[in-house]
Amino acid sequence: MQDFVPFPALFSSTDLKCSAERSFCIAFSLLRETESVLLSVCFGAFFTAGATAFLFAAQERNEVNMAQKLKIIPLGGINEIGKNMTVYEYGNDIFVVDAGLAFPDSEMLGVDIVIPDITYLEKNKEKVRGIVITHGHEDHIGALPYVLRELSCPVYATALTRGIIDTKLVEHKLIDKVKMHTVKAGDVVRLGCMSVEFIHINHSIADSCALAITTPIGVVVQTGDFKIDSTPITGEMANLARFGELGNAGVRLLLSDSTNADRPGFTLSERKVGESFDGIFKNCPDRIIVATFASNLHRIQQIIEAAKRYGRKVAISGRSLEKIVQVAKELGYINDDKSVIQDINAIGRYPKDKVCIITTGSQGEPMSALYRMAFSNHKQIELGAGDKIIISATPIPGNEKTVYRVINELFKKGADVIYERFAEVHVSGHACQEELKMILALTKPENFMPVHGEYRHLKTHAKLAQAVGIAPSKIFIGDIGRTLELSKKDCKLTAMVPAGRVFVDGLGVGDVGNVVLRDRKHLAQDGMIVIVVGLSEEDGGIVAGPDIVSRGFIYVRENEDMMDLLKKVTIDTIESCRAENISDWATIKAHLKDAIGHMLYKKTKRSPMVLPIIMDV
Repeated sequence: MQDFVPFPALFSSTDLKCSAERSFCIAFSLLRETESVLLSVCFGAFFTAGATAFLFAAQERNEVNMAQKLKIIPLGGINEIGKNMTVYEYGNDIFVVDAGLAFPDSEMLGVDIVIPDITYLEKNKEKVRGIVITHGHEDHIGALPYVLRELSCPVYATALTRGIIDTKLVEHKLIDKVKMHTVKAGDVVRLGCMSVEFIHINHSIADSCALAITTPIGVVVQTGDFKIDSTPITGEMANLARFGELGNAGVRLLLSDSTNADRPGFTLSERKVGESFDGIFKNCPDRIIVATFASNLHRIQQIIEAAKRYGRKVAISGRSLEKIVQVAKELGYINDDKSVIQDINAIGRYPKDKVCIITTGSQGEPMSALYRMAFSNHKQIELGAGDKIIISATPIPGNEKTVYRVINELFKKGADVIYERFAEVHVSGHACQEELKMILALTKPENFMPVHGEYRHLKTHAKLAQAVGIAPSKIFIGDIGRTLELSKKDCKLTAMVPAGRVFVDGLGVGDVGNVVLRDRKHLAQDGMIVIVVGLSEEDGGIVAGPDIVSRGFIYVRENEDMMDLLKKVTIDTIESCRAENISDWATIKAHLKDAIGHMLYKKTKRSPMVLPIIMDV
C-alpha cells in the first residue's frame, strides 16, 4: 500500500475540482492490496459513492463559477475629463483603481473641487481589499484623502506617486491611519481572488504604470494615462513587450486612455520640449519664467538643465510645485544641484538674464503663483518689460477663458509671452491615434472599453478599435455608475450603481448639492430682494417695515420708485392675507414671493430671488 492516500486526508481536501478518476484510482489501489472479497465490495461501493459525490460537488462548483461575473464599475473618468476611479468586483472581493478629482466648471459656483461619489464602496466597505494607483496626477489621486476617510484599506503606488500621496495624507492628518505599500513596475500584488501586475509605461509624470489584472474570468488590462515615448527623459521606453505577451496569452478586456483619441499620428517625445527650451534660453537677455504642471518632473528637469547650460539660477514658486520638487529631490527624480536651484527670496540678487523661475499657474488657477504675478499680488516677483514668460502646457478643456485672461494680463504688463500655439513648449502625455492602435494590436483584446475622456473621445477610440479588427458588438462605451459584467461566456453593460459628483467647498464635503448650486446661479444671474416686515402677534397687522434690501438686482438709491412699489405690493399682500384670515407665516411668505416676483418680472423682465423675512412683534 505504498501510494495510498490516507482516508482522512482525502476528505479534508478543499479542492472539490478533483476528478472522479482520481477517487476511483485511490479506491482501486486500495482494493488491489486487499485480499478480502467482502472488504473489496464494501470499499468499492464506498469509494464509488464518494467519487460520485465529489463529481457532483465539482459539477456544482463549476456551475457556480460559470455564474460568477467580474464587475467593472467606473465611478468617474467616463464622459468627462478627470475624476478617474474604477471598481473591480468579483464575489466577495473588491479593489479600486485610482481616486481622482476634477476641477469645477463655470456652472459650479464656489465649488473648489469635484470628487467621485463612493456610496457603493461605502456600502461594500468590508469587501474592499485595496486601492491601486496608476500615477501621481491629481485626476488620479486628488480624491484619495476624502476616500480614505470612509474606507479602511491599503494603498499600492510606485515610489514617486506614494511620495506625492504622503504629502496629501499629512495635510489631511491621515498619514498614520493609512497603510501605504510601495511597488515598482513588474511587481504583482494579490487583492483577494484577483491580482494586479504593474507594467512600466510612459506619461508626463515619472513612475507611471499600466495594470494587468488577473481574475477568475481572465486577464483585464487597464492602461492608465500613457503615451509611447521612444526617447524618454528618464527610465526606459514603455514595456510594449509585456503588452504583447499578455495579448498572446489572451486578454479578455482592455480599458484604454482616450484623452487624445481624436488626434492623429503619434505624440511627440518630451525631448522635443527640451530642444525648444534650449533655443529660447540661448542668448535670451530677459528673465525667463516658465509655468508648467507641478507634477511634470521631466519638464522641470529639462528646464533646470537648460538654465544651468546658459548660466542661470533657478527658483521655484508655488506651494504645490515646491512640495512635489522636494519629494522628487529626496527620491532622486530631480538632480538637486544646489549651485543652480536657489530660494525664491534670494533670486533678486542676480541680474535678469541670469534668472529662471519655474512656477505654477499654467491653467490660470486664481490662487497660483503666475496668476498672482499677472495681477501684481506676488510678494517676491513684479513683472514688466524684460520678462519672457513660457506657458508650458495646454489649457484643460473648460479652462481656456481663464488661461487666456492671464495671458492677456501678462501682455499688458509688457512681458513677452510664449505659449503652445506659437512654439513647441509643450507636448501631451497622452497617446494619439497610432499609439492607441498599437496597444490594441498588441493586446488583441476580446472586448474593449474606452475610458478617460469625454463622449467624443470615447466614440472616436471605439472607431479606432473597429479599424484594428474588434467587432462593434465587443466594444462598450460606458457611463459613470454603469456596470460592465464579464463572464466566461460574454461581456455586457448591466445595472447602474449609485454614482455621480460630490462637491468639495471649503471644509464641506458633499454639503453643496444641485439645489445649492441652483440658488448660487440664481443669485449670480438675477440677484436678490429681501423684504423685512414685523407683524403684530395679536392681529397680524404690520407694526414695522416693510424694509427692502436689494443685492445684485438694483441700486436702491437710484430706484426709489421701484422701492415704493415693492413696499406697496408687500403691504397689499399682507392685508389681503389678513382679510382671508391667513395667519400661517409659511403661507404669507409664499404669497409675498408670488406677488413680488410677478410684479418684478412684469416691470423688469428679471426674476431675482425673493426672501421674505417676517418678525413677530
